[in-house]
Amino acid sequence: MKKAVLFYLPITLITAFLTSCGVSQKVSEKTIVLKNSSSLTLSQKAISIKKDALGNEKGTFPILLFKTDTIPAQINDLNGDGKWDELFFTADFLPNEEKTVQLKWSNTDPKFTVKTSVRFGKREGKNLPVHPDTQEVLMADQVHKKLGYQKYQTDGPTWENDKVGFRHYLDGRNSKDVFGKKLPGITPENVGINDKGAVEDNYHVMYDWGRDIFPVGNSVGLGGYALWIDNKINRLGILGNDTINNIEKTTFKIVSEGPVNSVLSYHYENWKAANNLYQVQETTSIWPGMYGYKNTVSIKGIKGKETFIAAISNLNNRNPLQVIESGDWICLIQHDYLTYERQWILGTAILVPAAIYQGYIEAPKTGQLTDSYLAKLTVQDNKEISYYAIAAWEFSADKGFNDSAFFTNYVTNLAKQLSVKVKVEIR
Repeated sequence: MKKAVLFYLPITLITAFLTSCGVSQKVSEKTIVLKNSSSLTLSQKAISIKKDALGNEKGTFPILLFKTDTIPAQINDLNGDGKWDELFFTADFLPNEEKTVQLKWSNTDPKFTVKTSVRFGKREGKNLPVHPDTQEVLMADQVHKKLGYQKYQTDGPTWENDKVGFRHYLDGRNSKDVFGKKLPGITPENVGINDKGAVEDNYHVMYDWGRDIFPVGNSVGLGGYALWIDNKINRLGILGNDTINNIEKTTFKIVSEGPVNSVLSYHYENWKAANNLYQVQETTSIWPGMYGYKNTVSIKGIKGKETFIAAISNLNNRNPLQVIESGDWICLIQHDYLTYERQWILGTAILVPAAIYQGYIEAPKTGQLTDSYLAKLTVQDNKEISYYAIAAWEFSADKGFNDSAFFTNYVTNLAKQLSVKVKVEIR
């Protein structure tokens, strides 16, 4: 993983930098006008601009200039064809503010501070060391219990930003867990392995950076999902003691890892649920400044009787669930001693689209998916559903999350900001 230092250049140094990088200011320069038409202040608002809108670039690295500052940015290859598809960055806006940004291209990496990261390590045998990788194919009989050992560092990939971290149990369970972070820096690469390179659960103890804080059990954690068919929950995947997956083939890939955006992809081939076979595409994205991540899911094979259910584990929750509509979103919010052994205060939430929300149910205490609130969403064949999962604990770098009202206010304000569409004009 690349580490770098963010810089803000005065305009005289910007000119010198661009000249030394061989930037053609006439050929490659574009003007991007960004307009916040809302009355809200937007903090680190994610902006994605498709390559087609920008034309041909004359360099490898984007340089965005706003007045005398550079805006950290990156390009992403989302479809894996070796060519970039989008320009991604975040920007702050005052109410009704319009920003005019200059886009130039450089052949030299500007080395922005790394504020997002993905970690994925695996081993090919029980006695072999873990090595970093960017992809994996998991067949139905290669799950944890059948193998007899844990193949993956931290049970699967972890992803994080400067606020919070998460992990996905790629070993067949497909649950999503939470790392509480006390510091904004990226967590160490050896989380989940020992000095011999062996898989080791060493992250359920407190370090300077934080620790795994969230009990998952037989839930699918924070932001996992399933299908509700004929009044029954159909889990995507299995429990830890099962030896055969209900998914024929799972393909995982790190799509992008950069200073301001990291993207993960999961493709589930022939998921058997209620005697039907489904093909599922899931994309997870994270960017700086937000105590959460975005998840997007599309399912092929929908017959019309299915309901999508997005999950939020309620293990250790003893307070009422708050359900609040804010902007385009329905916010399902918990705040309690939700951590292991009810040791620390944690707020969790999922934000689901209000337009397709059908209410929520509570999962049973036994079965393949338990101990959760489940938001019911209308699902259509091969149509994307996007939602957000949020987590902030009392030791987070930003203080105040020990207070329930503070966390609720954070979630609902975030939902309003996520609802704002920033107008983008290319000149």
